[in-house]
Formats: sequence, C-alpha cells, structure tokens
Amino acid sequence: MLAAAPLQARNPAVSLRKSSQTMTDTTAGNAGNGEAPAEPGIRILAQFIRDLSMENPRAPDALRPSQDQPQIDLNVEMNARGREDGLYEVDLKLSARAARSDGPLFVVELLYGGVFGISGVEAEDMEPVLLIECPRYLFPFARRSIAEVTSEGGFPPFLLDPIDFAAVYTARKAQGAPLEVGNA
Repeated sequence: MLAAAPLQARNPAVSLRKSSQTMTDTTAGNAGNGEAPAEPGIRILAQFIRDLSMENPRAPDALRPSQDQPQIDLNVEMNARGREDGLYEVDLKLSARAARSDGPLFVVELLYGGVFGISGVEAEDMEPVLLIECPRYLFPFARRSIAEVTSEGGFPPFLLDPIDFAAVYTARKAQGAPLEVGNA
C-alpha cells in the first residue's frame, strides 16, 4: 500500500465538544494574554496496523456453503500510553473467531494503532478520551481491515457491528479489570 498524506493535513483537529462562540466571542473572551482559550481537541497524526493475523485452518473445506450458521466470538481490547514527545499511542485489539458445528472457520486478530495529539483535556478526563474517543476514530479503519482480510481468505467480508466503546470502558472499569493507560 502506498503511503498517504499525513492525516493531520486531511483532518487537522476533531473537537470534543461543540462551541457556540463566534470569532468575536473568542477574541473578546481572552484573559488579556492575547491567546484564545484552549478548546479540547483530538488530532489523529498517524494510524497503522501493528499486527494482523488471519488463520483459515480448514481451507478449502471450510469454504463450502453450509446451512449451519457460524458462531462468532469477538473480543475487544483498548490500550493507551503517553509518549515522551507529548503525544499518545492508542491500540485497538480486535479478535474474531468463527466456527460451525463441523469445526473452526477462521480466526482473525488485528492490533490497530494510532498516534494522537490531544489538547485542552484535563488529566482526570484523559483516560476516557484515550480509551473511548480515540478507539472510536480507529474503529472504521480496523473494521475495513478485518473485512478485507476475511474476504481474501475466501469468506464473505466479515463486517463488525459498531462497538459502544463507552460501554466496554464502563464494564471493564466496573469489573475492576486493569485499564491499560501508561506513560512513556
């Protein structure tokens, strides 16, 4: 795949909240220091596949049509860490296993990452931003990668349903499961 222009150029900033200020409100609301107040924002600086695996252990027999609907198990993990340069790396790990009564069909594991610049977010709000908002931005691209690799494996494209990352985050926090947010 050819390298595309940096996402920063295509999507300079994604605001975390809507602002009803006009340009005159912004300049009039300064604290007299000549700078506009920091608006919370997320910039996607890079995104990439860190690891991708597709197993098709029973090919070509598993590709035969069957009346038996496959059972699919999906696992979702989100991890984030700060970097020395003040940016954040966020990883979205998606694992899908499909099987029918006659055996496994495929196993797909994807670790999709992104580098984010985050501004105007208080320290106590950083964990939800990193583990909810950032994975939301990565998900469509990770979903497309899984659809493409399953299609290349001979199956119909496996299209993941949208994931409620806030619910995943809340459930993991309620279970006391460790939430992976680290520093460089």
